[in-house]
Amino acid sequence: MAWRNLWRHKRRTWLTVSAMVFSNLLLVFMISLQFGSYDMMIDNTLKPYTGHLQVQLKGYNDDPKIRNSFASIISLAEKLRTQLNNNKIAARGVAFAMTSSKSRSYGLQLTGVEPRFEPEVSNLPGLIKQGRYFSNIDAQEIIIGRVLAGNLGVNIGDELTLLGTGRDGSFSAGVVIVTGIFESGNNDIDRSMAQLPLGYFQTLFSMQKQGHNIVIMADNLAQVAALQQQVSKIIADRKELVVLDWNTLEPGLKQAIQADLTSAWFMYGVLIVLVAFSVLNTQLMSVLERTREFGTMMALGVKPARLGSLVFTETFIMSLLGLVSGTALGIGVAFYMSIAGFSYPGMEEMAIKFNMPERIYPEISLLSIFIGPGIVFLCSLLASIYPALRLFFLRPVEAMRAV
Repeated sequence: MAWRNLWRHKRRTWLTVSAMVFSNLLLVFMISLQFGSYDMMIDNTLKPYTGHLQVQLKGYNDDPKIRNSFASIISLAEKLRTQLNNNKIAARGVAFAMTSSKSRSYGLQLTGVEPRFEPEVSNLPGLIKQGRYFSNIDAQEIIIGRVLAGNLGVNIGDELTLLGTGRDGSFSAGVVIVTGIFESGNNDIDRSMAQLPLGYFQTLFSMQKQGHNIVIMADNLAQVAALQQQVSKIIADRKELVVLDWNTLEPGLKQAIQADLTSAWFMYGVLIVLVAFSVLNTQLMSVLERTREFGTMMALGVKPARLGSLVFTETFIMSLLGLVSGTALGIGVAFYMSIAGFSYPGMEEMAIKFNMPERIYPEISLLSIFIGPGIVFLCSLLASIYPALRLFFLRPVEAMRAV
């Protein structure tokens, strides 16, 4: 009976179902695209420097001073690469120093890196626009950002003087040659960061084969937690060390994602409310038009609860049609885009310039597929409660006189 009642007004039913289909399609695609964009956002934030995981001395993340280093960093990094069968692992040293050209001086953060493995964990080597990367781990060379190069007035082949404090508190000074200038697209990075070969870094700052962190990249974000456990087991004998994931290293990134999710769900909420009101309007009109019919049925002994369940069943059928059709179409669109990718005007040029992916690929998961349509389905059922409750206050005699 509920199915037959729906098609008394085919146009109204189809309009309501179409609204559900469209909203479900849009929600599945947009949520999948949003999750995919977060993956790209996380990768673009972590690849220049942080990585997915870092092995550090306990307390270094809160107090990143040069003396908070640990021994045998290069050999430990090699041990991790061997046991994990993963080359996306690189040792680093970090220090702050004053760098001077012939005319100007600026403070910056120096990172000592393993030239062979740093390109596996960071995209900075791939962002070099002029010159080249390091020739070996002991070379007296430096790569700097475009903004810093402009501030210092230097170019490829020019010399820079570095002044800082060694791990033992001694005065550190050295002269390096600019071999590369990178452009990351982030002015803070391009202005205040530079890289040195780790061997020369250890010599310059009296590190005695020590360093500050080992950066590790997983194949994808889903593997980070498992990889963190594996690394923790391998370094279990080094009680002074800790393995931190990107959530701990970059808390602001997670907060930015949460803020974006909140604003996005506000817009999704508006869409869902509009669909719910469409269902409410359809079912309320249906009940009002059938007042005389319902009055007659109640006079014949049909209980209001039975009539209310009929209205609820009609809404359930419409919502189910919208859920199945809209979700199926949304999965189809999201799946196609997960293969072909999605881009907007200007994205490819920006990707080439800043070494970023040229397209965003939606991430299809059970959560992205069902959370939006599921909420639409539930809100549609809730919207039918008011029309169904009206039947409990219907008086058969008055209802049968209704026109």
